[in-house]
Amino acid sequence: MEPMIEIRNLEKSFCGEILFQDISLDIRRGEIVGFTGENGCGKSVLFKMICGLISADRGTIRVLGTRVTDGKFPGSIGIMLDGTGFIPYYTGFQNLKNIAVIDRKISDQKIQESMTLVGLDYKSRKPVKKYSLGMKQRLGLAMALMEDPELLLLDEPMNALDKDMVCKIRTLLMQLNREKGVTVLITSHNERDIELLCTQVYEISGHRLKKIRG
Repeated sequence: MEPMIEIRNLEKSFCGEILFQDISLDIRRGEIVGFTGENGCGKSVLFKMICGLISADRGTIRVLGTRVTDGKFPGSIGIMLDGTGFIPYYTGFQNLKNIAVIDRKISDQKIQESMTLVGLDYKSRKPVKKYSLGMKQRLGLAMALMEDPELLLLDEPMNALDKDMVCKIRTLLMQLNREKGVTVLITSHNERDIELLCTQVYEISGHRLKKIRG
């Protein structure tokens, strides 16, 4: 079966500093894959390359059989990146609605369902500028979920969430994986997230990927 993600001979540098050097990786459909490593090792950069937000210096990435090129967003993929920006004076629902109208594939009902899944009130008139950091995190997760993607890329999704919500999000991700076959890539500084969720784990170290589980 064709891999969900296929990476070959990938290299990337920033300002003369090497982040990745000749890395290759296959991720099968239906896996939950964790990525660990020190701050600045390139976890977020790798995710941005997989979803086409930035380009590699060398090598290829294929997602769902299609080669990813700079600025070309792969289909059926939901992304939650650290520092996702929202319009501060719009409500959470209005922010997601603005994103949904781009492709016109996401109904108001689906937005409402996605917000409810992560514990947000879609009827709230509170603007995002008054959201706590944890609420903004949950809104970013709702954005990633609202198109029912086959692939989720989640960069530190548990940041700023309280203990109860962390448990709920872990359960949600496992349900999406088990019941819908969603493939999940996740970074987390919380070893417990990685331990409970992931079927495979890679450590980014020395510009390379080292498989430490799976």
